[in-house]
Amino acid sequence: MLNRLRNRLAARKSASLSSALALIPASEHALHTVRQRCRQMVAQRALLSAAASALPVMGVDIAIDIHLLSRLIEDINAEFGMTPQQIEKLQPKLKVATYSTIVGLGSTLVGRAVSRELLLKILTRSGVKVVSKNATRLVPIAGQMVAAAIGFSAFRAIGNRHIEACVKVAEEMLKVQSAGE
Repeated sequence: MLNRLRNRLAARKSASLSSALALIPASEHALHTVRQRCRQMVAQRALLSAAASALPVMGVDIAIDIHLLSRLIEDINAEFGMTPQQIEKLQPKLKVATYSTIVGLGSTLVGRAVSRELLLKILTRSGVKVVSKNATRLVPIAGQMVAAAIGFSAFRAIGNRHIEACVKVAEEMLKVQSAGE
């Protein structure tokens, strides 16, 4: 069993290295494919967040959400070719256009390294959901189910919002690339 876990870890590391070398999707079809793949990733991780929210222990779900969200944001950025390392490898004209589009959108997660402080700020923006999730947890069984539903929807909303921001940046980059040709 330990060998199986080691193999999985090695496969994840090699997959993350290969996705780290990916560039911004080169066509509308590729962009659509990446969007769908990222939405599936968000749904899977939102289920894990919901499971953590169902636990009756206060605070555990937030720690798990921060960990899941940081990995999710990094993975989505890598899928779209928008990690800081990937952006630095772009041609100077595309690099400038990418950063100006990111700034124009006001996105705090696209093309940036993700920190715990940044994720805490994003989670506190949806603070009403966090407070209501913790309050409902006090009611046995039904409260835990409601907390899980709130956790799932909040996590999915943050993930999907980030995907759409990455799509907008990628669409602008496609326009810049086609105008340059």
